[in-house]
Amino acid sequence: MNNIMIVGAGSVSGFFGAHLVRTYPHVSFLLRPRTLEIVKTNGLTIRSQAMGTFTVRPQHLASDPTELPSPDLIILGVKAYDLADASRQLEPIIQTDTVLLTLQNGVTIEDELIDRFGGDRVVGGVAFIYSRIIEPGVIQHYKRGALTIGELDGQKTRRVNQIAQLFSDAGISCHISSDIRLAKWEKMCWNCVFNPLTVILNDCVAKALDHPEMLPVISRIVEEVVAVAKAKGLVLREDMAETVVHSSQELRDIHTSMYDDWKAGRPTEIEELNGDIAKKGKELGVPTPLNESLAAMVKVMTAQNSTDMSKFFIEGEVLQKLSFDVGSLHKMSSVAQVPDISVIMPNMKGRGIRMSGLLEVVTVQPEADHVTFHSLDGQYAATLTLGQAREHGIVIYEVDGEPLPIEKGGPFRLVTPGLGDLCANVKQVARIEITTGSGRDTRPPQACL
Repeated sequence: MNNIMIVGAGSVSGFFGAHLVRTYPHVSFLLRPRTLEIVKTNGLTIRSQAMGTFTVRPQHLASDPTELPSPDLIILGVKAYDLADASRQLEPIIQTDTVLLTLQNGVTIEDELIDRFGGDRVVGGVAFIYSRIIEPGVIQHYKRGALTIGELDGQKTRRVNQIAQLFSDAGISCHISSDIRLAKWEKMCWNCVFNPLTVILNDCVAKALDHPEMLPVISRIVEEVVAVAKAKGLVLREDMAETVVHSSQELRDIHTSMYDDWKAGRPTEIEELNGDIAKKGKELGVPTPLNESLAAMVKVMTAQNSTDMSKFFIEGEVLQKLSFDVGSLHKMSSVAQVPDISVIMPNMKGRGIRMSGLLEVVTVQPEADHVTFHSLDGQYAATLTLGQAREHGIVIYEVDGEPLPIEKGGPFRLVTPGLGDLCANVKQVARIEITTGSGRDTRPPQACL
């Protein structure tokens, strides 16, 4: 295996890829454009108390795989939710003898790749490491840094031996498993416990381990995963829950990758972990109430970091920041609804919600007196007094029974019929900020003439 391609330079792929670069000249990186420019300029840096700090400057970097040397081995280091996009990008360069090594969390990755590329190309892998992206191109390594790999059918083949040797020569411990699927399910047990719990508890692994009340909860989470695995024909060890707790003692001070992703505002792998267990449980008739609940709670908690255009927020001088989407607007009081905006604005079509209704839902601080409406791109804003907003403000969110399209200022557009020369019209409203004193206003003096 002369040519190795690393897909991504994240906390896992960047760490292992950087070690390979130090040993082998023919290692290339497929990177997102922003990361590509940074690594081209500054290199890829690993900071590690245990393994040393170093910077590598790979010779071959690109955002288009066709610009890189044809790989014998592709190491997939992207998150599980990015796998489909990465697979589409890689498809043109996959040859009959190309090997794909998976390093993702979850137990569906290998099957997804088999469906797309065929089973003879896929080698399963499990990464045991705690590291974080400090900034693009800089990875802080804290604990562990080992791999377990294996053929999906359990055979100890020449190519698996070659891959293990590649990592071993680069200073990375790499164990060959005769049952890599079982190994991935064993790690799934740990991931389904501590990834969501560190988010929900907003703390490190020790927070869950140190409270006796949590130990039965941890056991039940693991038992559900074990039951789903058994229904799929895989038998995990009977003391799996105790093993998860025992193996976590040396990881007491870590936060998990899901916690780090949440705090950084990135998507999480909750759907590929607890969400997948809940989904499989329903399909197989195995109850998974705890995993289903954990998935739901983490989705709700991490949704506040979303930049999805399908919702807007009311924040600022309020008791609690709230988000609204089309569904929640539909459920509001009929008194707050404007079913046909053209009745009061003949040149406008659509269904809207009165700001007076929205301001009834949120609890505004007593001293607040203004409202600023911000566009999604941050370029435009309009500030009204609370009185003006209550009396005249309407947020249009639908037209002809469908979400207001972007070309008409959607999905949420502020209009202020009846406000006269002070009127405000903000397209693609993303934030409604309650303030004490006037906020940002980009309206030109003649905007409403």
